[in-house]
Amino acid sequence: MTEDAILARPKPGSKFISPQGTRAVKDGVRPNAQSGVPDAAPKPPWLHVRLPGGAAYQDVRDIVQTHKLNTVCAESKCPNIAECWGRGTATLMLMGSVCTRACKFCAVSTGNPQGWLDHLEPQNVAEAVELMRLKYVVLTSVDRDDLPDGGAGHYAACIRAIHQRSPQTAVEALTPDFKGRHEAVATVLDAGLTVFAQNVETVERLTHVVRDARAGYGQTLDVLAFAKRHAPQTLTKTSLMLGLGETDDEIEQAMDDIRAARVDVVTFGQYMRPTKNHLPVQRFVTPDEFNAYRDLALGKGFLEVVSGPLVRSSYRAERVLNHDNVGL
Repeated sequence: MTEDAILARPKPGSKFISPQGTRAVKDGVRPNAQSGVPDAAPKPPWLHVRLPGGAAYQDVRDIVQTHKLNTVCAESKCPNIAECWGRGTATLMLMGSVCTRACKFCAVSTGNPQGWLDHLEPQNVAEAVELMRLKYVVLTSVDRDDLPDGGAGHYAACIRAIHQRSPQTAVEALTPDFKGRHEAVATVLDAGLTVFAQNVETVERLTHVVRDARAGYGQTLDVLAFAKRHAPQTLTKTSLMLGLGETDDEIEQAMDDIRAARVDVVTFGQYMRPTKNHLPVQRFVTPDEFNAYRDLALGKGFLEVVSGPLVRSSYRAERVLNHDNVGL
């Protein structure tokens, strides 16, 4: 990257214009009172990851760029990008890279796309999945509260396009909450999913601190419960970040609430601060603690629990039914 390109890159928390012409805040969160608050401790050794590289990584990056696709891997600064792209997998992010919400843990830029959609995206996504020869693909997206259906119809179009070109490919959708509207959730489910996911993100007490005010702990659980009622054959899944100040009792209560919504799969991972403007880390959970949380959740009847410091909701998603903590 040239020096001019580096200088032109917007700083975290600054306003900029996206390639689609949307006014947005880079990385989603403006400078605030917590910007100068340090994490509770230095990052421990088990959270250090290698830099991206290798032929498979380059191939995935080229396909993503050629087809003008967004990935949650890049936009959310995921620590697993080197591993996943190196294995030829990626989580594709639909409907642009600007979210209408501003959660305080998330590094996706925020703004109002004002109805913009790329109507070529379903075909571009389907072609990319075919080129990558994916047997399993995860689709996620920004929240699009500016669209009448929250983008549910666009999700469905992408899923159908994938099935048309790659009928053997299983599709997981990690969706917005669609403001809790069941008809939008049904639109996505009816397009043909193997897994439907919507993330509760954190324990109930911290929801208003961590998530955008339009999100909600109860709202996410209701969406997941409806998904299981509407499409019982579809696996349901949710995820919690740990290290934001939750207690063990609150984590266990969240497990019980999630299981009561008949969710099949739950994942636990370490919250890591994407920029200094985001919430500081309150604690770094050890690998042994993650193993203990997995054992506890399995005892409550979940089909699978993926738990570890670097786990994200779509991490090794294609291996979730191996019942081995996706090889961790």
